[in-house]
Amino acid sequence: MRTLSVALGERTYAVHVGSGLIDRADLVLPVLERKKVGIVTNTTVAPLFLERVAMALATAGVEIVRVVLADGEEHKDWASLNAVFDALIEQRCGRDTTLVALGGGVIGDLAGFAAATYQRGVPYIQIPTTLLAQVDSSVGGKTAINHRLGKNMIGAFHQPRLVIADMDTLKTLPERELRAGLAEVIKHGLIRDAEFFAWLEGNLDRLLARDADALGHAVLRSIAIKAEVVSRDERERGERALLNFGHTFGHAIETGLGYGVWLHGEAVAAGMVMAADLSHRLGYLSQGDTGRIRAILQRAGLPTAAQGLTPERMQQLMSVDKKSKEGRVRFVVLERLGAALVRADVPAGIVSQTLSKPSP
Repeated sequence: MRTLSVALGERTYAVHVGSGLIDRADLVLPVLERKKVGIVTNTTVAPLFLERVAMALATAGVEIVRVVLADGEEHKDWASLNAVFDALIEQRCGRDTTLVALGGGVIGDLAGFAAATYQRGVPYIQIPTTLLAQVDSSVGGKTAINHRLGKNMIGAFHQPRLVIADMDTLKTLPERELRAGLAEVIKHGLIRDAEFFAWLEGNLDRLLARDADALGHAVLRSIAIKAEVVSRDERERGERALLNFGHTFGHAIETGLGYGVWLHGEAVAAGMVMAADLSHRLGYLSQGDTGRIRAILQRAGLPTAAQGLTPERMQQLMSVDKKSKEGRVRFVVLERLGAALVRADVPAGIVSQTLSKPSP
């Protein structure tokens, strides 16, 4: 087991990465205020891991409340959130009950938002079971549900007490989910670590083959990058916005196509190609580097262009992006591989050129 830290003063928490960790109640017990937890998961993950987690905790004397939700991005909504609240209230869960988010990014975001708002805030733990959740959404305390007009538009910053990334859960991950998770791994290299990006180019086949050593390195390096950024800018007042590379375009794609049509990582992949193109048009990235970005995403089996959305519709969807300030959309662009910056002054004409660029 390797342990990283998200340094946030008195709210600092550990991220444990290793094998067989979901069976280890000893990792969870020190952060519980009371021996009562509500495990929030979905219909896909529950048959795989729910009873293992519940049994480990119950054996240690912890009372368990199970909440199993429908699976899918389209269920990251008020109805699912209320289902969590119903279960917590019916089981008389108080402020000292800890929620456990057991699943991918949808469950992590939704259970985290439930923890942020139930009785004005209760503790929660992330146990991410997808690559995307392990390397990105489980770390950093962003919680939310979707609105029909925009992804993650209703949410709160609420840091977990603990993150447990059990690499063994990736063995059951569908191929499409693995590839979607790689999009966020690639993003971390692009914005922060050119050497890591080059390593990903050289080791992509190992990652797709689920080589344990390669996946372990990718997960640890991605978490380390995100933890460093979050520790310096918890509430996205500056540097943390760089983690949204590809997301302004990607969130518009997810909303425009309908939640669940594309996985989050798939939309981010296409969004990163657009953001790289925008970076080139602004005079930053070379054509060769934009080609490298497109090539690794294609090798990963990820989409590199939005389908079925007009430039006008994309512009409309991006206009309600959460990162906008004073009515202006802020774009994360790359100065070079491994170095990103935020631009709030991108001319509309250049954005239109990127959106209108025909698929190669």
